[in-house]
Amino acid sequence: MAQYPTIAAKPRDEFGKGAARRLRRAGFVPGVIYGGALEDPIHFAVDILELHALIRNNGANAVFELDLEGEPHLAMVKHVDQNVLTLNVDHVDLLAIKRGEKVEVEVPVVLEGEVAQGAQLVQDADVVLVEADVLSIPEEIIHSVEGAEIDTKILASDLQMPANTTLIADPETVIGSVGHEEVAEEPEDAEEQAAEEIDETDASEVEATEEDAT
Repeated sequence: MAQYPTIAAKPRDEFGKGAARRLRRAGFVPGVIYGGALEDPIHFAVDILELHALIRNNGANAVFELDLEGEPHLAMVKHVDQNVLTLNVDHVDLLAIKRGEKVEVEVPVVLEGEVAQGAQLVQDADVVLVEADVLSIPEEIIHSVEGAEIDTKILASDLQMPANTTLIADPETVIGSVGHEEVAEEPEDAEEQAAEEIDETDASEVEATEEDAT
């Protein structure tokens, strides 16, 4: 039994913005698969709901089988164009892959835990570039910042790589940093503020009276 999902697709032989709009109105997403043993890129269309479910359940680096009218292609999501208004996928690029192959991908980094009292964590990088076995790409890399003191920096080299995964990013890349906690300025006491307003009003009235007297 396959360890990855399968999505059916149909060949695409019409191109351009008009053809793409017609596909989207019909509930499909245009895409292209390239690389691997393919001599030429293959243009296809997939059901938008199936594609959204795939990415939602398997992440941005989803590996799956593209069934192109009975011809299977093991593929990985390489790039997604997302509509800024509807958030729907407008186009998808797939990379043809094979078992045992290693690929370079960006994997999300999750910093978890509470830093030291009075300190504040700022995450400088949300993803890190790694090389991983194509069939075991980690969904995320978790790093604990529990108790981290002020002036602590979390570098890419500090991250614990999962099995069959190698760091490709510069080891000195700053993933997160711990600084002083920002303290919001306390608003003035309402009574003190009211008293100041009354004093300003009285002063204005005195000035007006003196002017009238002259």
